Amino acid sequence: MLFAVLLFPAGFAGYAVGHYTSLGKPPKTVTVTSTASGSGSTATTTSATTTSSATTTSSGGGGGSAAAGKSVFAANGCANCHTFTPAGSNGTIGPNLDTAPAASAKADGNMALAAFIKQSIVDPNAYIAKGYTKGLMPATFGSQLSKTQINDLVAFILSGQKS
Repeated sequence: MLFAVLLFPAGFAGYAVGHYTSLGKPPKTVTVTSTASGSGSTATTTSATTTSSATTTSSGGGGGSAAAGKSVFAANGCANCHTFTPAGSNGTIGPNLDTAPAASAKADGNMALAAFIKQSIVDPNAYIAKGYTKGLMPATFGSQLSKTQINDLVAFILSGQKS
């Protein structure tokens, strides 16, 4: 029983550290050695596992982490203007990101969805969705956000697209 009580928090902490420190890095092999002792005996287990971060790569998107993109979305006030179910947001100032990107990408010359989303972040006035006006979205995200943050944000928005 003591073994289980000690193993669970250690496993959770290891998962959290490994998961959040590997975002955006290529997969690698990690060797883990754990030692458990109890009732006078010691057992050592060694295992090698391959780890990778959760990434979404799409044409024009440059690859990115949807999990990290959720943080970028929240930190930059996107939820104040956009409805987007994965973010738990219901803003009505800008287009609904659950459905609008796919329809707007198609209307904008059948542009690849990831490329359209990226363009909409870095140059929001390049295409104005029906019912919205030019200048509504800040045009500064292209210079304020790093390339990685933009790619993460694209991955996050792509992850929530309804077919």
